[in-house]
Amino acid sequence: MIRRKPPAILPSEITPPEVFFDRRAVLAATLALGASALLPAAESQPAEAKLKVTRNPRYSVNEAPNSYEDITGYNNFYEFGTDKSDPAANAHTLKPSPWTVSVEGEAEVTGKFSVEDIIKPHALEERIYRFRCVEAWSMVVPWVGFPLGDLIKRFKPTSKARYVEFTTLKDTKQMPYQRYDILEWPYIEGLRMDEAMHPLTLMVVGVYGKTLPNQNGAPLRLIVPWKYGFKGVKSIVKIRFVERQPRNTWQVSAPSEYGFYANVNPNVDHPRWTQATERRLGKSLFKSRQDTLMFNGYQKEVADLYRGMDLRKFF
Repeated sequence: MIRRKPPAILPSEITPPEVFFDRRAVLAATLALGASALLPAAESQPAEAKLKVTRNPRYSVNEAPNSYEDITGYNNFYEFGTDKSDPAANAHTLKPSPWTVSVEGEAEVTGKFSVEDIIKPHALEERIYRFRCVEAWSMVVPWVGFPLGDLIKRFKPTSKARYVEFTTLKDTKQMPYQRYDILEWPYIEGLRMDEAMHPLTLMVVGVYGKTLPNQNGAPLRLIVPWKYGFKGVKSIVKIRFVERQPRNTWQVSAPSEYGFYANVNPNVDHPRWTQATERRLGKSLFKSRQDTLMFNGYQKEVADLYRGMDLRKFF
């Protein structure tokens, strides 16, 4: 089977993960010239609907959120392109309704559920969380969602369920960059059960009081605020309760660079850049650098989850 490569990639401000994959194969010049014709033309995104939400100050940081334009215009979502502006330009092809989520594995309640079935029983909260990307940029985001733990309880996991695995939609018509082997598709992520049940872990359905834009992972995504952003799997179509640790997508693709836990740790550098500092997204694209906080500033809340673990080995 012929696997096509993506169109030429613009360089990021920090050496991006796609540079790693450029080493895997060289894109033929003729393909580079013709690939753009295979992608759908950009069109305007549908307007996001307002949500009925209540601010939860207990879990919100006292920092000013980034603008809606920052949050929706600067993203990693490789299913729609590898440059930070690509998802906003290309994600109009995603159709977030109707949408179903398959619940599988070691649980008493399994089956297929509409996204409305998933969301409806839960009161929606707005939580202002720090968001930290492994590429050393960060922002502050007013996510809208509900605790993942409340959802998990509905499915009644068995004693064998030690991990929760999440899978993104795989559909090359809706997600055109899945035609290329940038990563192994579909995108898969996972959490240990105690991480998934932690009250900070959020199943997200919106941002800034509105439903999620496509480029941010509509209609359903994960946010684990003490971990790097790639743990926040987007456009979820499957939740699976498993006994063994899942192999998450970035760990499969670059195991020397990306581990399973992905906890924000300024003492463990990425092989190609420091994690000791970060650049906060702002009006001039980036503000000045600032020190990276252990567990992204959530150390008091989550450090006990990793007591006794070697966080350099389990990165």
